[in-house]
Amino acid sequence: MRIGHGYDVHRLVTGRRLVLGGVDIPHETGLLGHSDADVLTHAVMDALLGAAAMGDIGKLFPDSDETFRGVDSLLLAREVAKKLDAAGWRIGNIDATVLAEKPRLAPHIGAMRENLARALSLDVDAVSVKATTEEGLGFTGERLGIAAHAVCLIFKK
Repeated sequence: MRIGHGYDVHRLVTGRRLVLGGVDIPHETGLLGHSDADVLTHAVMDALLGAAAMGDIGKLFPDSDETFRGVDSLLLAREVAKKLDAAGWRIGNIDATVLAEKPRLAPHIGAMRENLARALSLDVDAVSVKATTEEGLGFTGERLGIAAHAVCLIFKK
């Protein structure tokens, strides 16, 4: 078995959708990025790729490739799951934390878990998503961006 850790951060800006774990969350700002900038899904993918020593999402889905402009990150997560499966890895579980001062994410956690579980072909009870604030500290506390951490466990099939 192997453990992986992923981290992602994107700046909050006006004129963009706020997508976390594939859930479109109503908010006055959204995350800036080449894809849909879904920091939660990005952190999960990086954790999985790191555990399998397969690089990161920048290597697989570079922002220099226009194919990935505005892409739904859950589609990319499906591709990551396929690559892990082809390399002989089975995902055990995911545990992720989103750091955001606003908006309140608790009402959306269930849908995020379901979306990630479906994209990764997992039971929803194998996917944990939590949200926290940073009590007004740092770039997330100042509402300049949103970050996410994820850890995972993978097993050789």
